[in-house]
Amino acid sequence: MGQVDCFIPFESDVTSIALPTQFTYPFYYEPHELSLLAAEQLQAFIQQQAWNRAFFQDTDEGTTSGIMFGVLVVKDQQDNLGFLAAFSGKLAGSNHHAPFVPPVYDILAEDGFFRQEEKKIEALTARIEALESAPDLQSKRAAYARQVEQCEAELQNARSKIKQGKRARKLQRQEADGQLTSIEYDRLEAALIKESKDDQFAYKRLTKQWKEVLDRSKADLDAHKKQIQDLKDKRKQLSAQTQAKMFEQYQFLNANGASKSLRSIFEEWGDRLPPAGAGECAAPKLLHYAFANDLQPIALAEFWWGPSPPSEVRRHQQFYPACRSKCEPILGHMLKGLNVAPNEMLIGLQDEKELDIIFEDEYLLAVNKPAEFLSVPGKEIEDSVYTRVRKKYPEADGPLVVHRLDMSTSGIMLVAKTKEVHKLIQHQFEKRTVKKRYEALLEGELTENGGEINLPLRVDLNDRPRQLVCYDHGKPARTIWELVEKVDGRSRVRFYPVTGRTHQLRVHAAHVSGLGTPIVGDDLYGSKNSRLHLHAEQLRFVHPIDQNEVTLRVPAPF
Repeated sequence: MGQVDCFIPFESDVTSIALPTQFTYPFYYEPHELSLLAAEQLQAFIQQQAWNRAFFQDTDEGTTSGIMFGVLVVKDQQDNLGFLAAFSGKLAGSNHHAPFVPPVYDILAEDGFFRQEEKKIEALTARIEALESAPDLQSKRAAYARQVEQCEAELQNARSKIKQGKRARKLQRQEADGQLTSIEYDRLEAALIKESKDDQFAYKRLTKQWKEVLDRSKADLDAHKKQIQDLKDKRKQLSAQTQAKMFEQYQFLNANGASKSLRSIFEEWGDRLPPAGAGECAAPKLLHYAFANDLQPIALAEFWWGPSPPSEVRRHQQFYPACRSKCEPILGHMLKGLNVAPNEMLIGLQDEKELDIIFEDEYLLAVNKPAEFLSVPGKEIEDSVYTRVRKKYPEADGPLVVHRLDMSTSGIMLVAKTKEVHKLIQHQFEKRTVKKRYEALLEGELTENGGEINLPLRVDLNDRPRQLVCYDHGKPARTIWELVEKVDGRSRVRFYPVTGRTHQLRVHAAHVSGLGTPIVGDDLYGSKNSRLHLHAEQLRFVHPIDQNEVTLRVPAPF
């Protein structure tokens, strides 16, 4: 150990390794050689710890999910090179494990305000649950329900008697008509009217009686329920106050020495509350500790350790970028003052790329979209298939782009030149009569020759644009696939997507419940390479004007 408790010296000689000229861009990077050595050393340490076994043990609920670890290569004030280590969230139920850096704020500290306020909230919850499950409340609810039922039955019976009386009086009038003198008829009519009024009065009196009974019963029940609601309101207010105070406790330093609270960081980002777990990820912990202890950040890397969560694609020991929703606002503040490498993804998008036209008539256009090229304009990059075609055909009145390809995917994209043609061809996509075929190269060798994958997908709200497998809220996603060949430990496959969800083929390939092996070059669900080896190879549809079948094909460039 060095002068700082969490400073970890390299066990190997790293003096010959050139330092990076810029700090790691945390959302898209290749780990520097020093980061790789630090991660390797940390992983060897993790394997020796007793708590490591829990990641790979089956429990009654299934295998425990892994977590993200991070390493930050740093220099101390004496120019000694070493690294810091951190984990995201909690590890074995604790925030503190040597030699990992401590949390920016320890919400688990027993003497901290959060645990004290949490105990108050837990006490309120216990009181609420006790009142909600109290026999007295259940009996009051049951009694009120019985009274409502009895009231309705008696009133219904009274209404039936009123109708019967009305029919009987009508019959008496009919029988008396022409049989009685006018004086006798007037007497009968007066008696019948009095009888009708007596029936109406009796009904009103019964209604009033029941209203008084039900009002008393409901008031008694409402008083009990109000007590519960008042406690819930108090708990909600206390939770909001506790959360707001907690957000202020998280104070993050940046390279300029400026400190900001979690709350102010997210308010400046877009006036929204920080998501759950914000500030507990490895990267902010590492950088804050470095700045607080006068350590110079050199390079950053984060890797997954343990089994993948059922919904995600996470591979043991695989390096991953920082998450967007929780870390992007925080790191946006913390990296100020550091010379950070540019986003290589945007650099790749800014490269000039040829857009080959493979089919064209007066109604339709088909292009071969290059990899790392947008289908439509993005937030920071204007160049796209849409802008290129719009520039080429400024008079076209159509929405143009009929369907999209993922930015990293190459292949055939169809464009309509008029609104009517766009509507007709898009209808075919919606009805799934358009036949699409993709070709991909997977990282591993498959043991089956083909099959079907059904894994519903939804966006990862904490890490867009990543997708999650979600059986509760995901949209149906179905892919048919076939093996073409196996070459040098890899598999060439054809995908026939029945649905068209975002990242469908990438997740279906990488997820353990899919093919279990990512597409080569998949920087989201696998490992970076020269490119994503996924290509929209063939498209078959009925021409919306002449009704002839059209088949377009562009062989995969890999």
